[in-house]
Amino acid sequence: MKFEDLPKKIAIFPLSSAIFFPGTILPLNIFEERYLHLVNDSIKNQRIFGMVQPKRNKKTEQKKIYEPKLYSIGCLGKIINFFETEDNRLIITLLGLCRFKIIDTINNNKLYKEFTVDYSSFENDLNASEVPKRKIDTDGLITKLKVYFKKKNYFLDWSILKKLDQEQLIDTICMISPLSVEEKQKLLETKKIDDKLYALNEILNFNLHTKSETQTIH
Repeated sequence: MKFEDLPKKIAIFPLSSAIFFPGTILPLNIFEERYLHLVNDSIKNQRIFGMVQPKRNKKTEQKKIYEPKLYSIGCLGKIINFFETEDNRLIITLLGLCRFKIIDTINNNKLYKEFTVDYSSFENDLNASEVPKRKIDTDGLITKLKVYFKKKNYFLDWSILKKLDQEQLIDTICMISPLSVEEKQKLLETKKIDDKLYALNEILNFNLHTKSETQTIH
């Protein structure tokens, strides 16, 4: 899709702890009525909608109550595969296209929200893969990630990461790592791959060396 063809009005699917980047794949299991409407409407049109994280309300976090407000930066996705289950859920696969900034809410009579958005800060998302200015220590990054996943009791088929180029590797790690909503959002909003790599390493280092959770890996 060309930059000038990106829709200025899009439906938004808010999903906590779920970020994805241009060129990456995000599988989703859709079961809530309003988002079934969103996906079905998207399938009938351009098969496009946006993913954005909702902000958490720290004052009411213990009650599992979340603010309806959204972060301003998300990623546009295109449905590249879908099927309906026997219990009327939709299983879809999204391909990341371009990040965007939410500009304004659109008043509608639909079950889901729509917004006007701007892509100008992320025009390079549609260009060829960016090459990091400095060589990435891929083995070192994955080793650090394995320690972090073990600490969090997460399992991953690490062979999958070996098939990715450097940019896909960094973006995929940002997506799949068990990080906080705020940490994931920081990574999503970071424009340059080198800056994203630096931020990712800083986040992993901080989480690995938190005193209350420090463990020795031999």
